[in-house]
This record gives sequence, structure tokens and C-alpha cells, in this order.
Amino acid sequence: MNEARRAQEMRSAGDPSRSGYESTASRTGGAESAVLALDIGGTKLAVGVVTADGRVHGLIIEPTRRWEGPDAVIARLFDLGDRAVVAAGLGRPVSAVGISCGGPLDSVTGVLISPPHLPGWVDVPLGEMARDRFGVPAYLENDATAAALGEHRFGAARGLRTMIYLTISTGVGGGAVIDGALHRGAAGNGGELGHLMVRPGGRACTCGRHGCLEAYVSGTNIAARAADGVGAGRRTSLSAVDPLTAADVAAAATAGDAFARAIWDETTQVLGQALTDLVNVFEPEMVVLGGGVTRSGAMLLDPVAEIVARDAMPPAAKAARVVLTRLGDVVCVVGAGVVALDALAAAEVDHA
Repeated sequence: MNEARRAQEMRSAGDPSRSGYESTASRTGGAESAVLALDIGGTKLAVGVVTADGRVHGLIIEPTRRWEGPDAVIARLFDLGDRAVVAAGLGRPVSAVGISCGGPLDSVTGVLISPPHLPGWVDVPLGEMARDRFGVPAYLENDATAAALGEHRFGAARGLRTMIYLTISTGVGGGAVIDGALHRGAAGNGGELGHLMVRPGGRACTCGRHGCLEAYVSGTNIAARAADGVGAGRRTSLSAVDPLTAADVAAAATAGDAFARAIWDETTQVLGQALTDLVNVFEPEMVVLGGGVTRSGAMLLDPVAEIVARDAMPPAAKAARVVLTRLGDVVCVVGAGVVALDALAAAEVDHA
């Protein structure tokens, strides 16, 4: 596979022996259960086979190429699923399919309603399509909600009662586990943390409003804010970079570019303020940050955690830790897998 496709296949990712996972076979359909997990992002597709111990087998990651439209992308996604099952080499079929994707969506009917990061994907019956294609039950869940479940079950927040997960990538999404239960909300789309209003009347967001958190701190919008400055004639080394990415902004800020530093400082300030509000409301034991922008590591985490520690109400600030995802780039795959495994376990109980 060539570098342009950035495809990677791995026999096993997320090894419990390396990251402190625990077996939850009793909660996820038995020790031999294996499910196909499909994650649809605005930038990449990630698929793999997830077993009840939280491991991801046969992982494949490729660009989404969302401009191709839903039919072409879904066809490739399902083909990647076939390849992942073969690459996993488990010697047994998968029992279900779990799918994670940004919302809004209907997890009960398995319909993607109109995700802003996938223009043109309107009322796509993805659950039904996956059931027809793979011949097993299929379950659709919001990607950040699934990631919160995966991080709570097998990652940094394992065993905690209350945690918040925020993904900062092409867009910004969120999920929460509150008093040990995954929060879905009355309509199933609770946790749209990327659309917290942080700058009323500010930058346009893909949701149609102005001033959302996503419009300032997503990878897409970090790059867009920098590009706006370049277009306005700001003096910066980023003028020589086209197309701009959030990683370019982070690298230039690290290298001492004053304009890039200002963009990055605004990003951490806005994110820190939003997390402070969430910590005050939910008083979580942990806030976990994931997504591509978090590859910047301490450059993002340290100032954000400092703002939360400084500005949150003292009891909440003392209770909460802000950390980076332990599951890394497979968090949504693990989460989609756990969604399917839990659904299988629930079905077994119902039929017992």
C-alpha cells in the first residue's frame, strides 16, 4: 500500500498487557466473542476486529475521501471490514458489527441523520446496510459516545464512576459516563460537547451556529484560523505552507513563530474554559482528551489542565484529572466494538 493512502494493517493493537486493560468477558458476550468495529471519521476510516478483552485485531486505517459521497465511502468501508476480518486471523466469524460515527444519528434505528463532517450523508440507514452486508446484527453509535465507553471500559478512565471524553479532530465531539452509566440523552445524541457556545456570534460552525467550541479548537478550524491570518497578511512562517494543518500550526508555534503561538494559545484558552465549565457541572473524576489534535501532547494538555485546575470550583478542580487518551488512535474502534459486544451480552440476557 502506498504512502498516499496512509493505510496500515496491524495484527493486534491495544494490547492489554501494555496498557492496563482488564478482561470484561462477563460483560461483553463471553470470552470468545469477536465483533467487527467500523469507525467513520471526517478524515479517516478505521476498522478492526475487537475481542472481549479489548484488543483490536487486523486494524486497517485509510483516508475517508468524504468528497466521494456516501455510496462510495460505505462500499470501501465494508470492503475494509472484510479485509480486517481476514487480517485478524482469529479463525472464527464475527458475531456482530459495531459502527461509530459523528452525529446526529438515531442509534435505535441505525440511521445517520445529517453529520456535519460528512456533507451529503442524510438519513443513511447504515445499520441496515451493515446487517445486509455482513449477515449479523449491527449497532450504530455516536463516535465520541462510543469512545467514552471504550476509554471507560479499557482505557484511562477504567473503573471510574464519572468521566468525560472529548475528541478533538476534524470536528469536536464528546461523551460521558455519569455514575457508572453511559449518557446518551433523551434523543440519543447527548454529549454534543463540540457545540458548546464559547464565543457568541463568533466563527461559523458546521452545525449552522456561530461561536461553537468546534469552530475554534478542532483541527480543521485551528488550520482555518491560521489560514485566515495568512490571508490577511500576517507575518508568519506558515505563509509558505499550503495546505495548512493543525500540526503545522503546532510545529510553527514550537519553533517560535509568534503568530502560530497566538493561534495555539487561543486554542488552549478556549478549550480550557470549556472544560472548566464541564468540570463544574459534572464534577468528573477524569476528563480524557483524544483525537488527532492531541498528538501535540503536553503542548495541548498542560495549559488546558492548568486552566481547569485554576478556574474550576475548588471541589471540582480537586476531584478532576485532565489526561490524554490511553487508547490513542484506536479509541473509536474499541468503543464501537464495546457497543456491539455489550449489545450481544444484553441480547443473551434477554433470551436466557
